[in-house]
Amino acid sequence: MIKNETPSSTIEQKVGEEVIQGLTQTQKTLPAKYLYDARGSELFEQICDLPEYYPTRTEAAILRQYAPEIVQITGVCELVELGSGSSTKTRLLLDAYQNLGQSGKYVPIDVSESILQSSALQLQKDYPNLQIEAFVGTYEQALAQFQPTSFPARMIFFLGSSIGNFTPQECDRFLQQVTTVLAPGDYFLIGLDLQKPQPILEAAYNDAQGVTAAFNLNILSHLNWRFQGNFDLNLFTHQAIYNQANAQIEMHLYSQASHSVSLNDLNLDISFQAGESILTEISRKFDLETIQAQLAAKGLNTVRIWTDEQQWFGLILCQA
Repeated sequence: MIKNETPSSTIEQKVGEEVIQGLTQTQKTLPAKYLYDARGSELFEQICDLPEYYPTRTEAAILRQYAPEIVQITGVCELVELGSGSSTKTRLLLDAYQNLGQSGKYVPIDVSESILQSSALQLQKDYPNLQIEAFVGTYEQALAQFQPTSFPARMIFFLGSSIGNFTPQECDRFLQQVTTVLAPGDYFLIGLDLQKPQPILEAAYNDAQGVTAAFNLNILSHLNWRFQGNFDLNLFTHQAIYNQANAQIEMHLYSQASHSVSLNDLNLDISFQAGESILTEISRKFDLETIQAQLAAKGLNTVRIWTDEQQWFGLILCQA
């Protein structure tokens, strides 16, 4: 079953306002969720398989090794995944829960309806005893809909270090909202990309095959079809840089010439100077001690931490 309980007109109005606000700032920005239309989601799946892009395979290896341990700690529970995508890594958890011999419930949440529908249908075939209730929307929209679970516990999980796409202020609001959905004793599992040398980080977001560049440029295609725009993708180039002071990757699209763009449905005209950029996404890199303190401040106490041998990536299991 797939839910989309927020009226499309309300979503479009809010998103339109975010685009106008972002593109009229001195440093132009766009909401990162615009990277994930159907084409963007496909490209991101390709990024996850790139040799330079270590996060997906590193996190998957941690899950492959420690999923049984996670299951032993939590027992059978309602699983809520934020930004589920194709649910590939999730299968490692689902397999471990299935081995308990009890059926559970899985609630995948994603803004891309196409990838959510296809992955939910495939999961239903592969896990016939699993209750699946998919939700199309943002994390904020989805979390606002949750009622108390009928299962012994609920575990919200947020993989891929997607929390790194939030500013510190957005992260604080997000964690606050997560805690409102968790009852005492419920769990929160979060994947975190850890701080590491700049060359490794920048290579992961500037791959040699240009898949990340295509992914980033696709955000302009998304705006074109959604808002009747006329972005010329040939006038922009992708570059990701590591901001050492803020410990974050910043993905930019740089204008190669002075020109103007219109988004007719938003009654918006934007001028670009040569060399000016649009910031499309940040990806913050974390220190385990610092993030544990932030989680604890929200009443999310660390139960267990798992990392790879190089300590490039970490999983933290918290309990409310």
